[in-house]
Amino acid sequence: MALADIKHRPGLLLGAAVVLHVVIISAQVNTASGLPVLQVVTFGAFAELQRMVTSGVTGVQGLWSGYVDLRGVKDENTALRQELQALQIRLQEERALAQRAEDLRQLLELRQRAELDTTAAEIIAASASPEFRTVTIDKGSTDGLQADMAVISPAGVVGRLILPSRRAAKVQLLIDRNAAAGAIIERSRAQGVAVGFGTGELRMDYVSATADVKAGDLVITSGIDGIYPKGFVIGTVDSVDKGTGTYHEVRVRPAVDFSRLEEVLVVLTPSPARDAAEAADRP
Repeated sequence: MALADIKHRPGLLLGAAVVLHVVIISAQVNTASGLPVLQVVTFGAFAELQRMVTSGVTGVQGLWSGYVDLRGVKDENTALRQELQALQIRLQEERALAQRAEDLRQLLELRQRAELDTTAAEIIAASASPEFRTVTIDKGSTDGLQADMAVISPAGVVGRLILPSRRAAKVQLLIDRNAAAGAIIERSRAQGVAVGFGTGELRMDYVSATADVKAGDLVITSGIDGIYPKGFVIGTVDSVDKGTGTYHEVRVRPAVDFSRLEEVLVVLTPSPARDAAEAADRP
């Protein structure tokens, strides 16, 4: 069967004969250096094969070394990233401690400057309602707190106590829509009432249309309400609409950033107006 296949393929036999003939001739013919051509060709082919194998092995070794190095760099980067995150957290903690120390320092300065009997308190909760603006502090009736005591901060007036319990108390912020405080324009001494909107702003009602009020004027407590001591900062006049009515329409920007409150002072000393009202009620 094999012989029959070979007979039907004369080209194959011819090719084999030619290759054999070339090999025999190459084995007999020498190069200029005296070496047989067949030996030179065979060595060159074998050398190229060795070169390819060596290159392949070297490439694999290089890829493996690169992979190992890359894994090492990746692990190192992960460790460095974790260390950086830990340092960032530590930096935030340090910044928070520094800010708290600064707030407490300002609170102490206010306490000394006010010359009033006060107690420091920390805010532990806040109302979720955007209209009824209240916070809860960590001092209560066991600390001598009573309803309608004024609450202040280094920036200015915060609000008043409305619901003290034994160990905590609720504070109505001045920006609450039901809050109000006797107010006066420091520069011109024009009087009125600072009223909350529930939105973070204040307005000053009942300011006479003839009063001298300008944007940028400082608004302070007048002390006539019997709650807030006189002279504490409420805010700054933001705009004045004089109009043609009996009163100015005055918008006031609060001095206190209520979104950043952490510590406050509760004024334990009754205001002169409150003392006078209590004296008048006594028989």
